[in-house]
Amino acid sequence: MNIINSLEWRYATKKFNPSKKLSNQQINTLKKAFNLTATSFGLQPVKMIVISDKELQEKLVAHSYYQRQVADASHVLILCIENDITTEYINSYFDLEKKIRNVDESVIAGFRKQLIDMYQNKSIEEKQLSAKQQAYIILGNLLTVCAVEKIDACPMEGFIPEKIDELLNLNEQHLKSVLMLPVGFRSDDDLMGGMKKVRKPLNETIIEIIK
Repeated sequence: MNIINSLEWRYATKKFNPSKKLSNQQINTLKKAFNLTATSFGLQPVKMIVISDKELQEKLVAHSYYQRQVADASHVLILCIENDITTEYINSYFDLEKKIRNVDESVIAGFRKQLIDMYQNKSIEEKQLSAKQQAYIILGNLLTVCAVEKIDACPMEGFIPEKIDELLNLNEQHLKSVLMLPVGFRSDDDLMGGMKKVRKPLNETIIEIIK
């Protein structure tokens, strides 16, 4: 399928087939797509938890407003943001850049200082909001990759982050859960699977500025 056909094929899956599992190759594709998604300044303030433990998935249900997708999906991906972007965090990025690109400190020193100064002037709330916005970019990219790879997915904001953080001990890792993405394969009796997409016509959603 071409990319538009793939996007027409996808929908927010409401009922997964619990007997079907993603292959290791498919999961690795999603991991790599996550890691390759663009982030502001390349800082990658988002981590992804990959869950395929059925007992744990069942525990997620109560904290996800009893949506069965999290239990019946093959895997559950949880996007988490760093609690804080510290000077040490920024320095670790530039140290990695020096190692991978084999550049001298003099090449990146100015940009390193610029980012450190910028983030030192941000509040924790501002830094977390920025990271959360980038998590949405990652979610969008993952949804597109899922469509291309014929992997069903259901993007979810409908869960209680504090409960998920507690269940997964995220506070100890200085992380906060912000988005959830159950992935797997649709059930044949998912009523949403056969429904047409409801989308406005292009002339109502696209504004073209032509010279």
